[in-house]
Amino acid sequence: MSYKKSSFRSVIRRYRYLLFCLLLVFVCVWFFVVSRPAGEGRHVYGLTVRKGDSFAQTAQRLERQQVVRSSLYLRILGRLRGLDTRVQPGDYRLSDAMKPGDILKKLASGEVDACKFAVPEGYSIYQLAELAARQGLFSREVFLSACRDKRLLAEFGIPAKTVEGYLFPGTYLVGFHMDERGLLTEMLREFRRRNRGLEQASAEAGLTPKQVVTLASMVEKEAVRPQEKPLIASVFRNRLKIGMPLQSDPTAIYGVRAFGGTVTKQDVQRQSPYNTYRIRGIPPGPIGNPGVDAIKAVLQPAHTDYFYFVARKDGTHQFSRTLAEHNQGVYQFLKKGLKK
Repeated sequence: MSYKKSSFRSVIRRYRYLLFCLLLVFVCVWFFVVSRPAGEGRHVYGLTVRKGDSFAQTAQRLERQQVVRSSLYLRILGRLRGLDTRVQPGDYRLSDAMKPGDILKKLASGEVDACKFAVPEGYSIYQLAELAARQGLFSREVFLSACRDKRLLAEFGIPAKTVEGYLFPGTYLVGFHMDERGLLTEMLREFRRRNRGLEQASAEAGLTPKQVVTLASMVEKEAVRPQEKPLIASVFRNRLKIGMPLQSDPTAIYGVRAFGGTVTKQDVQRQSPYNTYRIRGIPPGPIGNPGVDAIKAVLQPAHTDYFYFVARKDGTHQFSRTLAEHNQGVYQFLKKGLKK
């Protein structure tokens, strides 16, 4: 027995250099193979890294999806480069044609591939639906359907049939796994965050939060220059005090087309619960999604005795106290036009 052990050890000693070389060759071949891309770019995987995900979990998911040949190699590479603890949360579009080193670099640098969705101030849900469709994010019909989601409305306590008015303007990142409801939820949360105290402030102004948001949406549509928002709000508030129709042009075409600055005679005669040429008081709901400045303007309007305004050609407005002054402005800037 001792002879066999001695013989085995002598063989090991004699060939240890050869065995070492074979092991080295194996390791080199393995590293060469697994360091190559897993494919030719025919497979693209949308990877979502969530906060708290370990690098080992992420590497294993990439191996299961055949984006990398070996999760072990990716982990070793990450450790050697000091990047295994620097992977950033987010959505990434990864191809099997990418080298593991490039994938690691992208994850560690946070080069996310989520699409940016910019929501301009004043845009209605109809305009946002068309914008989302043009960008290839969601279909118009499905987006509008999500805007009417009763569970979403109940969750955020919105007393209306749609989320119109409560989608905060701003830029949002739309990841691979975000659906229409997810995007709307983010926008609603941002509105709530940016308008804390709205209920109390509305009560102090003698209005309900819904009325404030509705008036703000009208101010947002009418105003071109931000500094005029408190003045426009004062006109609406002054008219409400005396029971005078608001006669706001954008309300006449809500749900029909986007407001471009002018309306026709047919527009102001259209039967609609939102058309303030046909109804008295505040419309039943917002006609767009206002920003913070428009809401503040309604809550704290300028102290004026204006009841009229007409657009000048430079985007500003002339404000008037009397109908005679207003008609002069209409003649001067529009030559002909509709009374506001």
